[in-house]
Amino acid sequence: MAKAAKMIKVEQVASAIRRHHSQRSTLIGLKLNKIGRVSELQDTPEVRGMITKVQHLVRVVEDK
Repeated sequence: MAKAAKMIKVEQVASAIRRHHSQRSTLIGLKLNKIGRVSELQDTPEVRGMITKVQHLVRVVEDK
């Protein structure tokens, strides 16, 4: 029986205006593109790396 995937909630807290295009693309990849938007994603090394790349624009709301 497979374990349920661990999930992580991320909220965008800053604007992507005047940021590098790769940071904007990373936010879109995280399903975020507006301040206040919350996205629930699987907790994988890839997602953690994306969060680290834009850590000044997002905040981790909840670790399950």
